[in-house]
Order: sequence, then C-alpha cells, then structure tokens
Amino acid sequence: MHSQPATAIPAPPQAPDPAPVLLRSLTLEQKIAMLHQHAPAVPELGLAPFHTGAEAAHGVAWLGPATVFPQPVGMAATWDPGLIEKLGGATGRELRAKKADDPAVGLNAWAPVVNPLRHPLWGRNEEGFSEDPHLTAELAGAYCRGLKGKHPSVWLTVPTLKHFLGYNNERDRNVTSSNLSPRVLHEYELPAYRSPIEEGVAGAVMLSYNLINGRPAHVSDLVQSQLRQWRNGDSITVVTDAGAPSALFRAEKYFSDGPSAYAAALQAGVDNFTDDGEDSKPSVGYLTEAFRQGLITEADVDRAVFRLLSLRARTGEFAGQENPYSAIGPEAIGAREHVALAREAAAKSVVLLRNEAALGESEPLLPLHPVSGSVAVIGTLGSRVLSDWYSGTLQDPVSIAEAFTHGTGDEGSGTLVEDGVDVVAFRCVRTDGYLGADGGEVLTATAPEVGRQEAFAVKDWGGGELTLQSPESVKFVTHTGDGYLRATADRIGGWVVQETFRLDYAQDGTAALQHVGSGRWVRIEAGTGSAGLVPDSGSADRFLLRTLKSGHEAARRAAEKAATAVVVVGNDPHLGGRETLDRLTLDLPLADQELVRVVREANPRTVLVIVSSYPYALGALADTPAIAWTSHGGQELGNGVAEVLTGAAEPYGRLPQTWFARTEDLPDILDYDIITSRATYLYSEAEPLYPLGHGLSYAQVQYESMTVAAPSVPGDKARGSVGVNVSLRNAGTRPAAELVQVYATAPNHRHGFPRRRLVAHTRIDVPAPGTAVATVQVPLERLATFSVVEERMVVEPGTYQLLVGASAENLPLHAELEVPGHQGPVRATGCWFSSQNYDSCGNLALVPETPLAGTAISPADTSRPAWATYSGWDRPADEPCNEVLLDVVGTRTGGQGAGTARIQVTGPGDTWTTAGRASCSPGFTGELVIPLDPHLTAGMEVFRLVLEGPLVVSRVERR
Repeated sequence: MHSQPATAIPAPPQAPDPAPVLLRSLTLEQKIAMLHQHAPAVPELGLAPFHTGAEAAHGVAWLGPATVFPQPVGMAATWDPGLIEKLGGATGRELRAKKADDPAVGLNAWAPVVNPLRHPLWGRNEEGFSEDPHLTAELAGAYCRGLKGKHPSVWLTVPTLKHFLGYNNERDRNVTSSNLSPRVLHEYELPAYRSPIEEGVAGAVMLSYNLINGRPAHVSDLVQSQLRQWRNGDSITVVTDAGAPSALFRAEKYFSDGPSAYAAALQAGVDNFTDDGEDSKPSVGYLTEAFRQGLITEADVDRAVFRLLSLRARTGEFAGQENPYSAIGPEAIGAREHVALAREAAAKSVVLLRNEAALGESEPLLPLHPVSGSVAVIGTLGSRVLSDWYSGTLQDPVSIAEAFTHGTGDEGSGTLVEDGVDVVAFRCVRTDGYLGADGGEVLTATAPEVGRQEAFAVKDWGGGELTLQSPESVKFVTHTGDGYLRATADRIGGWVVQETFRLDYAQDGTAALQHVGSGRWVRIEAGTGSAGLVPDSGSADRFLLRTLKSGHEAARRAAEKAATAVVVVGNDPHLGGRETLDRLTLDLPLADQELVRVVREANPRTVLVIVSSYPYALGALADTPAIAWTSHGGQELGNGVAEVLTGAAEPYGRLPQTWFARTEDLPDILDYDIITSRATYLYSEAEPLYPLGHGLSYAQVQYESMTVAAPSVPGDKARGSVGVNVSLRNAGTRPAAELVQVYATAPNHRHGFPRRRLVAHTRIDVPAPGTAVATVQVPLERLATFSVVEERMVVEPGTYQLLVGASAENLPLHAELEVPGHQGPVRATGCWFSSQNYDSCGNLALVPETPLAGTAISPADTSRPAWATYSGWDRPADEPCNEVLLDVVGTRTGGQGAGTARIQVTGPGDTWTTAGRASCSPGFTGELVIPLDPHLTAGMEVFRLVLEGPLVVSRVERR
C-alpha cells in the first residue's frame, strides 16, 4: 500500500558534462579555494559562488518559512517508502523555491541521516530512521529519491548521507572511538549507506565526528576501501562535518598541524572542507601549505574539485545546461499539496501502543467517537507544536488541543485545554521585591505586590531543567547575551539554549536561580533592581516561590470535568537529548510521570499521548488504558494525532525502533559492538516494553497461515529470493492496512546468526470483515553474514526459520527454509590472517595498524588481559599445531612495560588451558613466535589468543 510516485519529467537531449572543461580552465589557486564549503565565484568562467550544504532533514531548514514534516524517526514510523519519497520530493521543490528567491541557496541537501538507531539514548535519535540498517536504507533511500527528483539527467537536489560512520553518541563525540568489528561493520553499519549509493539516489556523504577503531573518521581508510568501491561510489562527493577538519589536530591531536591534517583528509577521500564558518582562509591556507610541502599534489586537488563540479552539474547549474525545474518559484513554499502531505504523514506516523478498556468499561477506549463527550487535553505539549534544531520555521502549526477544539463536530461535546504547570511568583528575599517581566525590558525585582507581570509558568522538562514563561506575554525568560534576563523568547531553541534554569533549594525553603546555558546565577542589581547574571553562586540572590496556580490541581479539575482526558507528555527537541547531548535515562521526566498519575486518578478514561524524539520507559504508567506515540510531527501534528484518536484515520504507524522497558536493558552507549554486547532487537534478550514494528490498529487482524516457496537460487545465491504467502483474516468492523513483517533466525548457524532479523515487510489492505493474502519476497542476501575467513558477506547454506507477524515479538507463524549449497572455506594453516577477524572477544580494542591504514587488536584496558578466539581450520583433527606467529606492529600510546601473549585451547567444563606463551620487551615490533605444546593442540579446532600489556597485533598465523 505504497504511495504512487510522481510522473517522471521527460529527458532532454544529453548535453556534454561541463565538469572536465571547467576543471581544465581553473588555476591551482582557484581549485584549492573550491575545496572549502564556501567557494568563491570565478566570473571569467561563469561560475557563481557556491556552498555545499542545505539542511533538509524533514523539510527545508534554516532558510525561514517552509513546510515542516514529521521528524525522520516519525517518517520511519510509517514504514511507507512511497509516502517518504513524496516528502523528499516536496522538500526538494521547496529548496528549489528558496534558490529561486535567493541564488545563494545551495542545492546540496545535507540529508538524510542514515546512522542506524543503535542506542535509544543517543541525543540525535530524532534524526535517524530505524535501528534496523536495511529498513533505514530503504526509507532513507526513498527520501533521497524524492530529493533527487524524477528527471533522468538533472537532479532536483543532491542528497547527502550523514554521518559516515559508527556515530551514535554525543558525549565527547569528536574524541571517542567506535569499535566496529568486521561483522558489525559489514552487517550493521555499512548497509544503510551502501544501498542508496548503489541505487544512485545519493550524491554525497558526510563524514562523522568520531574515530573509528582508533582512527578519525575524516581520515578513515574505509572511505577508499569500502565506499569508493561500491557502484557509483567513486562519483560520491565526500564532505566534512562542521569543524571536524580542525579537530584532527586540535581536539583529537591525531596530527601535529593543519597542513598535515588537511592533506591526510584530502588523500583519504574528503572533497570539501566545512570549517570556520564562511571564512575559507584557514582551510585554503592549510591546503596551500600542504601543497607547498609536497604533502598533496595537484592531482589530489583535481580529484576533489572534479567531484564538486560534477555535483553542481547534476543540478543543471552551469551555462548551457537545461533547468527542468525553472518553473518552481517561491509559491512552492507551503504549497497546498505539501501541507496535505504533512497532514497525511502526521497521521500515518502516529503509533497506537496500547488500547484497552478503561476501568469499569468493556470496550477499548479508542477510538473516541463523537458521542464520547468532552475531551480535556492536558499538558504543555498538548497546546504547542515544537520544532527541532533541523526544522524550518513552522507555518500555521496545529496543536493537538486546537485540532480537538475545531474538529470535534459535535455540539454536545467540547474541549478543555490545560497545561498542568504551576504558575508562581518569585520574591527576592534580599530586596523584598517580586520578579517581574515588563514587556521586552530587563526583568526587575522591584514590585511590592504580585500582579500579572510578576507571574511565571514554570515547566519542568526533566533533570531539574525549567523554563519560565510569562502568561501575560506568552514569552519565555531568556538571556540575550548582555548579562541580563528578559521575557522575550518566542520558543526554546538555539545551539546553546538560553531559556532554561535550575532551582537550587536551601534548607530554609528559598531557592537560587541558575541560568543553565551560561552556568551563571541570578542576582538583583542594587539601585535598578535588574535581574542580572553573575558567575559566583555565593553572590546569587535567593527567592521565595509563591504558588499562584497549582498545575496539578488545574489538571485534576480539567480531567474530572471531561468524559475523556488526553494527557500529552514528552520532550522539547532542544532539551534533554539533542545534538551535543545524550540522554542519561529512558525514563519519562518525573514531572511528566506525576502529571499522568494526577490525570489518571481523576479520570479512568485517560489517553496518554507521548510526543517525543525518542523512546521512553514507562514503568507503572504502561498500564494506562490507551497510549499513543508520535514524533514531533511537524506543522500538522495536532490534526494527525486527533484523526487517529477519534478514528477518522486508522492507526497506521509502527515503531521503527525498540522501546526497552528499562535503562538497565541497554549496553553502554559507547559500546558499538552490538554482537558482543547483545544490543538492539537483533541480539538483545531483554523483554521490550514495545518491540520493533509494534503498533495496534482498530481492526482485528489475525495471522492464519503461511507458505514458503522453494528459493530461487541463481549462480550467485545471494541474489536469489524466496516468496512467502501470508493468509490474513480481519474479524473486525474496520478495514486494515496491515504491515506484514517477516523475520529470520538460524539457531544452528555456523558463525552465529542474530536472534532475530527483519528480512522483508509489506502493507496489505484487509477488508472488514474479510480475508487477504500478502505476498512477500524475501531476498536471500538478507540472510547473509560476514565471513571472517572469506572477508565478505556470505549466505551460509543450512536451515533458517522465517517468522511472520505484526512485530519483532508478535510472530505467530513460522516455517523452515532450506538454503542449499556448500559451506565456505575454513582458515588456512600457514597463512597470515587479519587479527580483527576473530569469532569472539573480550576487553579487546580495535586500533590503527598504521596511522592511516589497517586495523589491529590490542587490550582495551591494558591493565587486564584481552582475548580473541579463532576457529575453523584446515589441518586434520588429529594433527597438532606447533606454533602461532603474531605480527606485532607496536605498543599502545601511553602503554608501559613488556607484553605477553598466550595461546589457550579448550579444556573440560568450559575452561581454557594455556598451550604456549611468549613475551617481548617494551617497544618490540616484528614477528612474535609462540611455541605450543603439541600434546595440547592435537585436534585443536579453536584457540584463544590472550594479550597482556600494551601489545598491538595486526596479523596472526597458525603453523
């Protein structure tokens, strides 16, 4: 049930590619200048100024008014590539419209983010699509197709995949290293990038801030060894993330200076440097000096400039090229069809998580029919539509409360709206005056009594972070940079949020007020009474808070008056978890938890609506009769939610990532080895609160039976497929658009298969009442795992189970699938192999073999032994192994003392017995020979290499 793509634009006669001609006409100085994000004009060649990068994660951002669609994680909740392609197309047209109004606007769209959502505490969770890499690739690829457009030779925009590679943490993001074993790299991280690139719908890739296996991503050898080797990979323009080039020699200290860092990045595959904002002089200076020192050649520069010129040529920029999009003008911004798409996406991205009967009733609480009576919409997020860092300026946003107020259509019902927050007054103990907001003037604490200007709505966003909003002006208290506070902000926002505060209570009940963004404290100036900020908490004034209105009491009254209470909680996208800030817990903020409890106690007919950028653990609140989730759904958020809750739209959304029940169910956010840490739905054995793919409907769909056709296996079985037919019955009164999901497992897999892996899905309409048969094609390549022996993805022969159902945990149907073939080769005795190609490990770090190429192993914590196992050998079972050789390439930075390596073999009762050991002196490099006891190694099918000390080992050989 995918949306139909728009009609393709007819192709004009093919014109010669202008990039080679332009490249030959540029001087070296002009070419180097083009390597910065802001490239100057070259008037004599007809080249206009150009800059890479226009933010377009869910609509055009940072360029003023635009149609705002649901956040990417919300788009992904539709599981609908056709719809997402339309959203990309609308975004691309609006970016073209911005350029028509301002020629300085670039058509290189920095979207979508394709980092799989490995860890739900990642601050940028809202920007990704799914924890499953192939679902991410499918949905992000659809968005790319929309951004690229339908014209066969001219691109609407040039999409950029973000961020290559292994990027899921904000804490210390430019100095932490993501440990990616070959299996994790090839099975989990790379597929989300590879598919859109090989499909030809992405034209650029942005590199990530972090290090990968100890090497900065901006000089990673994976760009050349992987990305550039894929179909279309050599034509991809590689751009840096902002500030990352200088981080190479500043924060990361991987290089000693700018010229060497920039030279290494250029040779590693970077084509365009984003650093120092619009000031290109430092970058141009580093590159020029690198050329002067012989660190780069003109050929290195030419390769990058050619890709940049080709990117621009794809959009039809140059003279003589046809522009099939010339008719797109500013009127496309917020076009009626785009608003309609926003509303459709807002509704289809809502996920119904739970729908049970309220206490004393027999029917599920939802949908709320008109006869259900009045509705109370309670909670700050019920009456607001929020935007995030990568949003455009909202146009005519519709909140949930507004949608209910104007859309009930029943004279006997009504909508009550209540924020449920306290309204307080702050009396300065020292001056005895009340803090007040007089329009746009500086706040003062001079009023002897509380009036309307001395009232502030205090919203607790969690973690002790509060906002103060004037009910009189509806403005937030903010710091505008001059050291004083004013109530002038329309919303919470900015790279560094200036609208949040903390209260520091003392035993006497008074509180000091700290401004979070600056870390400074509020003090009332003598004479003027102005509220200023001082660095010393000891100088802070103390305030006594008077409650003018109890948020809980107001919420209770509203809930009691209404037939149904809809309590809306969640996050502000600029607080708690966002770019530069990871979350610390899955739990809902305590203030939100208590608000939900107050409402539930007042009215058993309570619907909990969560509007958030990421999953939450709900604890005891998980038994609320009805629960729905939506991401921040853009300008049509309210209409989308109201349509689903009232039954005007069938619940369509399904979770694109697991909602875990407890924070403790997650591994450390810096542990990227999902196999060893048993992370994500693929490996985790923790019982989730709501699994991947979960989402209820108002229909009653039953999975009755399935059949599996014999696999179609061509010469390359990884390109074969198997057909699965699924019989469905709808016993309800409403038709369903059921999302049929197929997962695979293989308990006896030779190399270890994920606990469960999504391998296919499809939508099918199931009439009410009635039946339907869904046909799903499962590509055999989705069964592939990375062979550490063959160093490639391989579909192992053997028995797999296909599991079919409505989520990763609700899989009532299953059938066996036999994949024919012969098992691949085993490890060859007498041949070197890469040490990173282990089967399992403990306390192991992947580190650079050399600064710019190769990966080796070393203890992560050099004070403890590390180990790696290697199995599967070609030596006869009864023949002993005499020795193992290690290629020791160095010592970990900061490591002290000698190193020791041991070879262990399996013993009784899951023990390991040392068969040989060898030590080396500090600073040793070369071959380290470990003689083995032949009595212990006869029949050895697996051995464990144990490393102690700061050894770095790149290769292993068994003899």
